[in-house]
Amino acid sequence: MDYTRYQTLAITRRGANGTVLDIQMRASNGKLPTAGHDGHRELAEIWRDLSADDTVRCAVLRGEGLGFSGGGDLSLVQDMATDDAIRQRVWKEARDLVYNIINCDKPIVSAMHGPAVGAGLVAGLLADISIATKSAKIVDGHTRLGVAAGDHAAIVWPLLCGMAKAKYHLLLCEPVSGEEAERIGLVSLAVDEADLLPRAYEVADRLAAGSQSAIRFTKYALNNWLRQAGPTFDASLALEFMGFAGADVREGVASLRERRAPNFG
Repeated sequence: MDYTRYQTLAITRRGANGTVLDIQMRASNGKLPTAGHDGHRELAEIWRDLSADDTVRCAVLRGEGLGFSGGGDLSLVQDMATDDAIRQRVWKEARDLVYNIINCDKPIVSAMHGPAVGAGLVAGLLADISIATKSAKIVDGHTRLGVAAGDHAAIVWPLLCGMAKAKYHLLLCEPVSGEEAERIGLVSLAVDEADLLPRAYEVADRLAAGSQSAIRFTKYALNNWLRQAGPTFDASLALEFMGFAGADVREGVASLRERRAPNFG
């Protein structure tokens, strides 16, 4: 498998015989990984390649720089708000990102530090084992932007942390620390900053050394809970992208660019 075609992901092999794929989202702005046109597409596609690569048994997803992910690039959001062809293309990528992770037969471990927002957060929380630093800041910022919380939110947050907590954090865009995320069941583990990558690699090595058929079949069966929520996810994603054609998202983007609170009238 040729991973050199990925420009926004730094992909290397580690572990015994290189069976663990280390996937690092690049910080294009020098601070946080953000999902622009290329980054959004590549984050959706990588899981198909992972599934097809018989030399890989597990993957670790992590961010570069000051955090795990900084959300969608505002230029991409602006293009989605003004160009229907781009909006439809990104809708398909957002759908594929969720279903490609769910259907990837290899186990995925996420290692989240700092801010965890946007498309990166989709992969971080849908990972089979999600590990965050205690100080990580998990935020689903869709309603702050002026669109419905689509992406992964409706398919997995209620299952992980319950409907009451999901609505509180999704409707208000209320941040969740890694420590609190572990307490409510949103992530698998919360660890100190220095322990994040060692723990993620340890978990990945254990998964790579285990019975591959047993691990993959167990993942497939458990992910049927998510597949049952497919219609809920499809509806949420459609509503999100309907919002990208509305007036509220223009105010949301403007407020972010101007570093002020939005005024949705």
